[in-house]
Amino acid sequence: MNSSLIQLLVLAGIAIFLILKLRSVLGTRDGFEKPPVPLEDVRPRVKRDFEVIDGGPDRDITDHVADGSDAAKALAAMKLAEPGFSVNTFLQGARGAYEMILMSFERGELDQIRPFLDDEIEAAFAQAINAREAEGLTIEATFVGLRELALHNATFNRDTKRAEISVRYVGELTSVIRNKAGEVVEGSPKEIKRQRDIWTYGRVMGSSDPNWQLVATGD
Repeated sequence: MNSSLIQLLVLAGIAIFLILKLRSVLGTRDGFEKPPVPLEDVRPRVKRDFEVIDGGPDRDITDHVADGSDAAKALAAMKLAEPGFSVNTFLQGARGAYEMILMSFERGELDQIRPFLDDEIEAAFAQAINAREAEGLTIEATFVGLRELALHNATFNRDTKRAEISVRYVGELTSVIRNKAGEVVEGSPKEIKRQRDIWTYGRVMGSSDPNWQLVATGD
């Protein structure tokens, strides 16, 4: 028996051994076979001690008012009437509106803020400015910043879709009132005055006009 035949027999024996070994490990697959059971199906099922709830509180609302409060319900209704409405975005606008409206009133310049004022508020502002000018008084004011801004209250009329949101402000500014002669009659350019306000803004949700108007002021 030559060496080539001996090598062939040895290789054949090794092949037979490997086939038998693989069968013992993997088994045979003849005909139809059920698909393998997914791993997740064979894992022991753990019983949960809690109920999974879809959704949950709207943080855009509950970050500013108590969940389930009348104000929270009003804000949720506003979102249903206008899905793009965001409380956070509204408050960002209210921050800028406070400085713009307050400083325009102090300077006696209402033209640029008329779109943001309700008719009654505009009339009240104009009356105060006219009375001030009639006495020859002028105001020099500088807005320093906001110490506090918070959502105070919210209401919504489902019939008219009229929304009103009140915002509480604590602002800081310097203010000097001068008479006709230019003499300081009140305030100081170096004294920072803290001012507290509660302003209410109104708008019809879903309307084409995106501007909220100042409809009431208080403290």
